Amino acid sequence: MKMLNTWRQGLLGSCLLALILGFSGSRPAHAEALVIGQSVPLSGVLASTGKAMALGVRLAIDAANAAGGVGGRTLTHVVKDDGYQTAETVRLTHELIRRDKAVALIGYAGTGNIAELLKHGVLADGNIALIAPYTGGEPLRSPYNPWIFHIRASYGDETEAMVRQFVASGLQRIAVFYQNDPFGQAGLAGVERALEKHKLKIVSKGSYEKNTEDVAAAVRDIAAGAPQAVIMIGVVRPTAAFVKAYQPVSPGTQLFSISVVNGRELHQLAGGDAARGVGITQVMPSPFSGVTRIARDYNAALQRFAPGEEPSYTSFEEYVGARVLIEAIRRTKGTPTPATVMQSLENLDVDLGGFQVRFGHGNRIGSQRVEVTLLGRDGQHLR
Repeated sequence: MKMLNTWRQGLLGSCLLALILGFSGSRPAHAEALVIGQSVPLSGVLASTGKAMALGVRLAIDAANAAGGVGGRTLTHVVKDDGYQTAETVRLTHELIRRDKAVALIGYAGTGNIAELLKHGVLADGNIALIAPYTGGEPLRSPYNPWIFHIRASYGDETEAMVRQFVASGLQRIAVFYQNDPFGQAGLAGVERALEKHKLKIVSKGSYEKNTEDVAAAVRDIAAGAPQAVIMIGVVRPTAAFVKAYQPVSPGTQLFSISVVNGRELHQLAGGDAARGVGITQVMPSPFSGVTRIARDYNAALQRFAPGEEPSYTSFEEYVGARVLIEAIRRTKGTPTPATVMQSLENLDVDLGGFQVRFGHGNRIGSQRVEVTLLGRDGQHLR
């Protein structure tokens, strides 16, 4: 319990990274504990997102442990920093499976990073489930693989919702800003498919390289097509850089981002004037309103275990993912193992209080929920 109490003090300011890395080092987990493993970017361009993801998982685990654990067993959250680097994701996942003996993996970031796990057979060899990856990339869903359990809609679902709203509003000249890797290319393909349904094509597109914020060429390339709307498939810092740079060039253009961007952080990085009115699709119910029971549970856990942290869609999504996993572990017969936890997940159909997740044999898509929010003057999400 000493390790667990030390972990619970973390995730505030600069102490966050040190605590996470210290906890996931060479110290072994207690024999009676069940290890939930997470490889996530705690450093680099996606650090703020990764820290929020780790926070969400930790909140659900702390709440479960405070209530007596699962079947009398303590849950241990082992987190490793992959820096959004694909090779590190693979290496650290091997560690989580082989050395840390995780019963399941949760909350990874990066379509390309996770696709590399599939390419090298890491999940298959470990016969272990990965729950709630923070990506809607189609390559992780098709062709079907049995190891990844999604609780969010795909980028295709999100971009189709955007295109449908644009066309209904009379906007038909649509451009795409995207990260030049499997993540961004999956989003780009989703836009192309959605536009085809309306007999439309992308008028211009521009990209940036992963782990950079160099968007100048993308601004020029996209502006050349004179679009009425731009769909942005990127992580928060380069997306904010694009919003800040593009708004003065074409102030009347409607900008829409997919859900992996934290709206409040985008507002801070791009500046309130530039970010106001930016649309963001969401795949979770609001974590701010308290309308759903799952959102109230999340905020109660936040106040109890991380009182210095603010709510966000990012940490809420991974809190939901961890709640799904904990429920699957709870329903596992006998001693939970990677194989039995995965079997339990496959049969899971649960309403967490305003958010339904349903898996099944041959089905790893637990939800396809999509709704649209707009950033307000102070960075709040408006519906």
